[in-house]
Formats: sequence, structure tokens, C-alpha cells
Amino acid sequence: MRYGANDVLKGVDFTADRGEVVALLGPNGAGKTTTIEILEGFRMRSGGEVSVLGTDPAHGGEAWRARLGVVLQSWRDHGRFRVRDLLAHLGRYYAPFGTEAINRPWDTDELIETVGLAEHANKRIGRLSGGQRRRLDVAIGIVGKPELLFLDEPTAGFDPEARREFHDLVHRLADDDETTILLTTHDLDEAEKLADRILILADGRIIADGSADELSRRISGEAEIRWTRDGQRFVHLTTESTKFVHELFKQHGDAIGELEVRRASLEDTYMTLVRQAETGQATAAVREFIGEAS
Repeated sequence: MRYGANDVLKGVDFTADRGEVVALLGPNGAGKTTTIEILEGFRMRSGGEVSVLGTDPAHGGEAWRARLGVVLQSWRDHGRFRVRDLLAHLGRYYAPFGTEAINRPWDTDELIETVGLAEHANKRIGRLSGGQRRRLDVAIGIVGKPELLFLDEPTAGFDPEARREFHDLVHRLADDDETTILLTTHDLDEAEKLADRILILADGRIIADGSADELSRRISGEAEIRWTRDGQRFVHLTTESTKFVHELFKQHGDAIGELEVRRASLEDTYMTLVRQAETGQATAAVREFIGEAS
């Protein structure tokens, strides 16, 4: 994507498989929203090739759009509707495409129960709390049982219980319905819990692609091992944590206590990758991620 002489996206290249949960992370201005909007068919790209469910989003028709679900950060106000009435109304738009998509639309009451709004089904939307309104946003996004679901900061405004329930819903959609999910979030803990694969976008290009554990291992290398023995605390850094722990127990056995093996967190990895990409001081491991290694 180019605006004038400015390349906002440069050679972004990835594939998402059926039933896979992919998190797209990156600092503000990295190009996350532009990438998502191109994939959704809301923005025309300047060049390159894009295929979403076998169709170029720039030419996707209504039947193709019925196979997608979108949860934006906020929706236009529907305050005068009641929850059940709005979801039933929206569900009717998907009915003509039920035979073309993998799944038919949700039963309205089942959907309301799934997103945790059963007690508020007959309440006017304008009277919902912020967290309840966000659950409704999610319900609107999945009302057609999409094959591909885009989630933009989906749990903003959720309390811890609602967040946990939403995470369970995401796993059910991916595992049971084989829904492919592409989400953006600034909550790295959420990304680590939900995503099978994480893409980190910086300066308009993907600088990392892998699971949270893979990224941490390849960038950090060393693990920090902590333990106690005979009332003393010990800390050791090593690139071969499994071998070290094995030797530790072989030498000291039951005398070892409070053992903890800590690798770089996703937040550590994310900050390292983005900082190095922005300053141009990429390590060999980072260059390998972004295709610059010889």
C-alpha cells in the first residue's frame, strides 16, 4: 500500500490456515489496520496479490462477504433496538447464503447465550454497560457463523471474567467450527493465550512470524534458571536449559527446590524486535525473520 511517495506496507506476505488463530501485533502506525482493511475488502491495495477464501477481496461479492465476520473497535449506535431483535434482524441477511457457506447463521437465542447476554436479551442496546455492549459487538461479528473472523481489539472494556469467557469462545470457534481468526490486539498476554501464530508488523513489513514460544527461543536464546539448595538461592543463564536441569538434579537430587525456568516473555521478544527494526540494528536472528539473512 502506497500513499503518494510513502510505502505504508512493503511486501507483507503470510498465509493463514483453516481453523488457525493468528495475532497481528505492532506499534501504532505499523500498518495493522491497513492490512486488515485490505483483507476485508474495505480498502483497495496499491499492488501485490491477495486471496481471502479463494477470492480477491477487491472483487468479493455478497456471497463472499457473508463468509466473513468483522468485529471493529466500535460499531454504529443501534441504541433503540433490543438485543434479541437486532441479532435476529442481522441474522436474516445471512440466510440466503447458508448453502454457500460452511455454516448457517446462529440461532438467535443460542448466540445470545454464547456471548453471555442471556439476561439482557430484551434490554435496549442503549441501556447496556460498556462490557455488555462489547459482547454485543462480538455477537454481531459472528452472527453469520463466519469461516474467517477479523477481531480488532476484541476484549476492550471486558472485565477479567468476560475476557476469560471470550477466550473460551475464540477457542471453540477455531477448534469446533474451524473458523480462521485474525486478531489485532495491544494485549500481549491475550495474544499469547489465544494465537497459534503471531505476526509482528513494524515499519510496514512483517519482522517476525511464529508461535510465542518459537519467537522467544529464536530471539532470546538463553533461559534463566532459578533454584534453591540448602537455604541458598541460585540463578544461572544457559542456552541448554533442559540439559542443565537434568545435570542439576543428577548432582543434587531432592536438595533442589523452587526450580523455575524462565525464557523471554512475548513482551520481551516484541519490544526487542520492534526496537531493533525501528533503529535498523537487527540481529542475525531478526534478519532471518525478515528475509535479509544471506
